[in-house]
Amino acid sequence: MLGFNFSKYVPPKDQRSEFEKLLDLFMQLLTYTSGDVEEALNWLTQIDNEHGLTSPEYGIGDFINDLYENGYIKDDLNKPGKMQITAKSERTIRRQSLEEIFGKLKKAAKGNHNSKASGIGDEPIADRRDYQFGDSLDQIDMTSSLRNAQIQHGIDAFRITENDLEVQEKEHKSQMSTVLMIDISHSMILYGEDRITPAKKVAMALSELITTRYPKDTLDIIVFGNDAWQIKIKDLPYLQVGPYHTNTVAGLELAMNLLRKRKNSNKQIFMITDGKPSCLKVGIKYYKNSFGLDRKIVNKCLHLAASCRKLKIPITTFMIAQDPYLQQFVRDFTAANNGKAYYSGLSGLGTYIFEDFEKNRRKNLR
Repeated sequence: MLGFNFSKYVPPKDQRSEFEKLLDLFMQLLTYTSGDVEEALNWLTQIDNEHGLTSPEYGIGDFINDLYENGYIKDDLNKPGKMQITAKSERTIRRQSLEEIFGKLKKAAKGNHNSKASGIGDEPIADRRDYQFGDSLDQIDMTSSLRNAQIQHGIDAFRITENDLEVQEKEHKSQMSTVLMIDISHSMILYGEDRITPAKKVAMALSELITTRYPKDTLDIIVFGNDAWQIKIKDLPYLQVGPYHTNTVAGLELAMNLLRKRKNSNKQIFMITDGKPSCLKVGIKYYKNSFGLDRKIVNKCLHLAASCRKLKIPITTFMIAQDPYLQQFVRDFTAANNGKAYYSGLSGLGTYIFEDFEKNRRKNLR
């Protein structure tokens, strides 16, 4: 008799050790606490008390000992009695962010970013041509060349000449220089919504993606509040919001300066922000206005967007705010740059950035 046979679903047993199970959660908590080990362990203990993560045989104290022994945490020599994470933990957090946000990545060929031009590259294409002086040996299609020699000279008097050689074209790989701008103004934690943690996760995932999958590319990371400054990849887990206004102009100026130093032809800026530009530095003083959009600040932002357009530097803005007048500013900013804008919720931020990065990777921005 045909039909359906239903049975109770029994999920597969987690084969990981107790330490490995707690480590994943601990690394997530470190991102939320900006690398504060004590606070992350306090949260972990509270979660354990509520949900029973540990067992009588393995407790949080055992987990802390294993963190020391496995090189994930160490004593802070500058602050006796305090713990700090190690470089191993920083790498683990970045890798975990990559797996969380870009977990559906397919393995791709090594190399950098595709362009429309053919040349010496990594990715073979269908085009064939005769050998020319100066072609490297790895460009020669040996199977086709041997077939040509057999057809032209026969099997009995087999020989291969220069005229028999056939070269397979390869797709030229271009390099990409990216600047990621992260808003760390106070509004990133206002209204009971944590916006800085998703931004950090995306930055860590993007940095891990570029350094491992596209090692010939460059990534510079900028944070901007009242001022803008560059941070290193290893600083990302510790990034925190400050009591700042939003000086978008300073961030754009720094991004342009960094990209001027890069020799790559393909350059782009990603900007993650949730608020309006509200600050401008004039000489040594700060010009601030948090009440609506200030024309003086907005005009300077639009001028820089247009300047980037002339330099062929597209800006992609990831706006994590829903205010209509702010979205209108982003539309004007995007039009001035001929760039792109995404009005994203926090959960979709990583997907948008990855998709845009991959689209730019497949084309030459020149």
